[in-house]
Amino acid sequence: MTVSPFLKSCAMGTREESRLVVARLVPEPATAQVLAGERAATGVWAYNGSVPGPVLRARQGDRLRVEVENRLDEATTVHWHGIRVPNAMDGVPLITQPPIEPGERFVYEFALLDAGTYWYHPHQRSHEQSGRGLNGALIVEEHEPIRVDREMVWLLQDWRLDQQGEIVGPFRDPFDVTHAGRIGNVITVNGRPPAPLRVRAGERIRLRIINAANARIFGLEFRGHRPNTIALDGQPVAPHEVPGDKLVLGPAMRADLVIDFQGLPGSRFEVHDTFYPRLSRKLLDIVYSDDPPLRSSPPEWPIALRANPTTEPDMKRAQRHEIVFSGGMMGNMRGLPRGMAWAINGQAASCATGRPFDPLLWLKRGETCVLRLVNDTAWPHPIHLHGHVFRLLARNDRPALHREWLDTVLLHARETAEIAFVADNPGDWMFHCHVLEHQEGGMMACVRVA
Repeated sequence: MTVSPFLKSCAMGTREESRLVVARLVPEPATAQVLAGERAATGVWAYNGSVPGPVLRARQGDRLRVEVENRLDEATTVHWHGIRVPNAMDGVPLITQPPIEPGERFVYEFALLDAGTYWYHPHQRSHEQSGRGLNGALIVEEHEPIRVDREMVWLLQDWRLDQQGEIVGPFRDPFDVTHAGRIGNVITVNGRPPAPLRVRAGERIRLRIINAANARIFGLEFRGHRPNTIALDGQPVAPHEVPGDKLVLGPAMRADLVIDFQGLPGSRFEVHDTFYPRLSRKLLDIVYSDDPPLRSSPPEWPIALRANPTTEPDMKRAQRHEIVFSGGMMGNMRGLPRGMAWAINGQAASCATGRPFDPLLWLKRGETCVLRLVNDTAWPHPIHLHGHVFRLLARNDRPALHREWLDTVLLHARETAEIAFVADNPGDWMFHCHVLEHQEGGMMACVRVA
């Protein structure tokens, strides 16, 4: 993935001081070579003419300023997923800003508190705007990155295309809304058909993976290899091998992996996506060059990342709430407003109504909040909280092994999870399912911190 030609840094002092990093994003119609071979290009919506948009890179502690010029025929916004921004910079229509109308501009500016792997996408009609290609990676580098031979970014997305390679509508199809969401029939890596991952024996690579799909959950198996997870949703975690040899990422979730490629020169392995048994497929090949190995065994370089400056929840003084997600096909949809299929604590909300909605929770600034999340549906839901990160405490009442910091937690059907966070970022914050058709169908709420 290429770095934006619009991106530049303005030094503001010594190495330890912050810089101002400036970028420009232009959402506009474009074409992209989504399908392999000589097939026709696909009409998409893109940032700066490319799918995905440019990789925005900065360093922890920098300030990022991004001017957005809307060249679409409809309003849009940009949400900085996983970044702890001031409320006015969060990019949510009705809640934090008016939509950016066609021909208008808006400037986002905020400090980058946390290092890690993040991404950006619209929050205005996101089910269609993201589904047509509007997304991109935001990488916040550590002041002292771990040592690797190479670093790579994979932004994964799927598309629903016809035989001519054009995007198939309608978006917000009732079947998609009430079932698993809009799962496509074509998968891309960085906006292109998956290409072989070419490596050299003995090489160590840091791989940043972002699931930017509307609804698809990826279950990646790196066959013949044992990746180590070093960060989830941008937040460092105690390094550990991928559980069960399958990396499961719901929509909006990210993982940083360190992979030591210990195959023989000239060998070949496969990466498979196996989350849905009936949709399992090879994603791509790992192809070793014929060059002699870089080293005979994995290097002893440390791979643990330094923790981000998050505030530890005070469990002794925590306020506790239960949040129940309901609805959908094979669930109870009685009593929901027309066009809505999902609810949070019995209430359905959507930005599509054009009307603000009352907060689900009112939290006092600085207090610790523990949420027991109950998925009372037959479908998985990646639940995302804006403006904060939270500790995963438990699943199905069993303590979480790594107690990882996250901004999105995947709840499988009929599963429960317990999360904790300090409500230290004031404002009204979206709390929703990141299967974007579920969000549009009512699985959206607002949490107020004041």
